[in-house]
Amino acid sequence: MRCVFVVVLTMMLAACGTVPRNTDNACAVFEQNDGLVNNWRRDAERVEREYGVPVPVLMATIYTESGYRHNAKPPRTKLFGFIPWKRVSSAYGYSQALDGTWDRYKKTTGRWMAKRSDFGDAIRFIGWYHHQSSLKNGIALNDTYRLYIAYHDGHAGYARGNWSGPAKTGAARASKMSSRYSKQLRNCGNSWW
Repeated sequence: MRCVFVVVLTMMLAACGTVPRNTDNACAVFEQNDGLVNNWRRDAERVEREYGVPVPVLMATIYTESGYRHNAKPPRTKLFGFIPWKRVSSAYGYSQALDGTWDRYKKTTGRWMAKRSDFGDAIRFIGWYHHQSSLKNGIALNDTYRLYIAYHDGHAGYARGNWSGPAKTGAARASKMSSRYSKQLRNCGNSWW
């Protein structure tokens, strides 16, 4: 009996850090993470209800930010062109949230135990941040392009209007993926909408 418990626990823990095989298909992503404890679809739907951000927008943001890697970090800069040095930012996890923004989220929401490497916590952060973008910048909660710009460049950067090239590139990618995910989710085995 103890052996069965160890095997089941090992499988559950291994699933927590595994990147889905087909990240271009929202139905497949959810099917690969549909356990009792680790259920991405349930997490995404909960955030949609809580913050009003559609599931395809939430998932497209994670797709664009981290490619569903729980421990994603920006690349290191190189000292003298070849020695690995500091990272360009403190972004980390599924959401690629910066240290300061993540701390502000935890303080504002009271979610002190939230981790950027936990999918449920990360998607809830994204929903919260997009909701803040709607309140502060008047962005519609289904406008993936503009929500992503504000996510990448910050609320003040979005308001200034001089959006960075990487933000615009990422926003186009997220917007395209959100449209694709929306179509796919309408045709999943269990109807979403």
